[in-house]
Amino acid sequence: MDLFFSLIMDTLTWSAQLAVAPPQQTPRLPGDKIILPQSALEQLLAAAPLQAVAPDSRVHTTSFDPFNPHTFAAETRARQQIEQRQQQLPHPLTFRIENPENGRFVYAGIREFSAAENEVALSTLLRDSLGIQDDDFTLETNGEKHDLEGDGPEGQSSRTGPAVTVHAKQLPKGTYVRLRPLEAGYDPEDWKPLLERHMRDNFTTLTVGELLTVPGTRKESFRFLLDKVYPEGEGICVVDTDLEVDIVALSEEQARETLQKRLERAARAPGTTSGSSVGGVLALGEDVTAQVLPGEYVDYEIRDWNRDGTLQVELTTDDPSMCLFASPLSARQRGRPREDVHVWGDFSDQTSKRVKIRPTNVALEGAEALYISAYALASSTESASQQLPAKYHLRVTTNNSEEEQDDAVEAHQPGDVMCQNCHQWVPERTLMLHENFCLRNNVLCTQCQNVFQKRSSEWENHWHCPHDSSHGNDASSKLSHDSIFHSNYDCTDCGLQFEGLPSLAQHRTTECPGKLILCQFCHLLVPQKGESDPDFLDPEVMLSGLTPHELVDGGRTTECHLCGKIIRLRDMNTHLRHHDLERVSRPPPRICLNQNCGRTLGSTGNDSLGLCNICFGPLYVDTYDPEGKALRRRIERRYLSQMMTGCGKPWCQNKYCKTGKQKAHPDATTSAAMSVADIMKLTRPLAESINVQPEVPNTAPFYFCTDETGQHRRNLAEMIFADGSTAGGKVYELAWCVAGAEAAGGDLDKTREWLSRWAPAQGETAR
Repeated sequence: MDLFFSLIMDTLTWSAQLAVAPPQQTPRLPGDKIILPQSALEQLLAAAPLQAVAPDSRVHTTSFDPFNPHTFAAETRARQQIEQRQQQLPHPLTFRIENPENGRFVYAGIREFSAAENEVALSTLLRDSLGIQDDDFTLETNGEKHDLEGDGPEGQSSRTGPAVTVHAKQLPKGTYVRLRPLEAGYDPEDWKPLLERHMRDNFTTLTVGELLTVPGTRKESFRFLLDKVYPEGEGICVVDTDLEVDIVALSEEQARETLQKRLERAARAPGTTSGSSVGGVLALGEDVTAQVLPGEYVDYEIRDWNRDGTLQVELTTDDPSMCLFASPLSARQRGRPREDVHVWGDFSDQTSKRVKIRPTNVALEGAEALYISAYALASSTESASQQLPAKYHLRVTTNNSEEEQDDAVEAHQPGDVMCQNCHQWVPERTLMLHENFCLRNNVLCTQCQNVFQKRSSEWENHWHCPHDSSHGNDASSKLSHDSIFHSNYDCTDCGLQFEGLPSLAQHRTTECPGKLILCQFCHLLVPQKGESDPDFLDPEVMLSGLTPHELVDGGRTTECHLCGKIIRLRDMNTHLRHHDLERVSRPPPRICLNQNCGRTLGSTGNDSLGLCNICFGPLYVDTYDPEGKALRRRIERRYLSQMMTGCGKPWCQNKYCKTGKQKAHPDATTSAAMSVADIMKLTRPLAESINVQPEVPNTAPFYFCTDETGQHRRNLAEMIFADGSTAGGKVYELAWCVAGAEAAGGDLDKTREWLSRWAPAQGETAR
């Protein structure tokens, strides 16, 4: 393979001087990609080396006759066409681009061959690496130069700009790359999965000295200097190779600054600031009393709960500004719940916050754990040092009953009547006195049916929202309600605007393109939709049940470990279910009826007797025996020979063989040898029970001595069958155990692996 690669690198020679296409007139190119003209492809194909075909005697035409001049000519043309198909370009095709103005160079991969003639389109990264600025492109009209972005006068015009030299240059597969961050404070947990996906989607090559900018998930970016590669040289190819990435700080000062910033972030993490309680794993039914500073979160995690019951999270506090949020930890939800990103939440101004999660909620599908966060709203009138922590009590319970419990009806005594003003039950004899006092001092809100004192501050500040059913008794609650539910918020990921935090949180946990998911194909934490991914309303996205990112990422192919076919990743589960259906529907194999042999019949052997070719070989004669009498006599003679003289094989375990009996009972004396009459009395029923007629298949067993391979496979199959289970706790029939031992060549681990892949277990049916 190395020799072939060296041959390609040495023989493919192509270069061209091309003008750089203006960035305003070329599509947005990612990474290190370029676009060449169509003529460049034709020239590359013409310069591609011919791969010599080794001479052989294979016939490429259907009816080849070397003595027929017509078929001989057809065969010659067929071989010439095969030799022409061997003339192909290397994969991947890479180029070295040089800027003759400043001597800079960079390596690149090809995107397509659709550029204008004598032009090459470069990505932003390549233009920056070559030192080409947007100001270098001008439009010359009637001898006057104009900026491309401006409108020049009408007339004969021509475009001028920098030119580069493009060489076809194949790079070795890279095994190591060292990156140096250009800024301090990078956290590997933030950029490592992003770097892997960015490299896979956008890069074919890496050039020593170029700057890599990796976009983050929260509109941040990570910038790295490519410092060193291996194999050592100017660049490497990063396609179809395992690349080890090493991150090294630019200097000791930057390393110290990075460590300091990480420590500061750890000190500012939720639950660790002085004054707030530390969260953690929470058990069902556990009562937690804690506190949280305004503007901070205390995070909890529930790992085990009754998945069939309704989960209820209750938080009680004296501070009505506290909020309760919850989100599942699954492949579709990865972040801790926050005020602008959560699945369930309670923003109410009540002192008791509740979140009820039913087992049928689709958000719980595939949930590994449940995240719960207690949050206290920050006051806009007090400084952070003046704000005191809010105390709260948290409890999580489950209820197996699906029925809602109705609130208890207020009890009253017989003869009581309801006051029409305050709706309280009072005795009928005191109703007049109560109403006189109540009407003078109390007032009933007709909207919320609450009773207030007429001269109280609660009644003076009592409010109702004109947009929903919310209400409160002070100005701060009105401001808080309007801020939470009726203020406009911009999504930090996609820029869309939403009214209220609940609407924003629902967007960011459902259809937001920047929502982080754990991709089931690349196993990275990535946004669920990229710039080139299909839309959420795309029919294929809606029918597949995948996110736009997974639909694109699942289009990559891999080899099925069972059949070796090339399958798309997103189709692999369906493909494996077909294998599973074939496995459980497969009939059991026919095994050799010789109880000492571990082979299947297959396409060889004697089907009527049920013996493999190894066991049937000593019984075969080339004589006419329609009634099978001679065959039965040969079977009796073989039993007699085994019992009288033995087979003499050291591995023999046949109980109908002298050698096997002596091995099983080494203390037996030679005086215990059986007579011919006794042997015939023992073996004749075995021979007579065998059906020797070819019309009816035989089902009676044989007890012949066999070779060491067959004996070992039989012992292995019987051991697995007697053990009762293999890896995974499944039980298989003896016929499948024999077939597995034969397919695995007598290896125990491989036999069990073969059974789990290809054999149906006892009681297993197609799902």
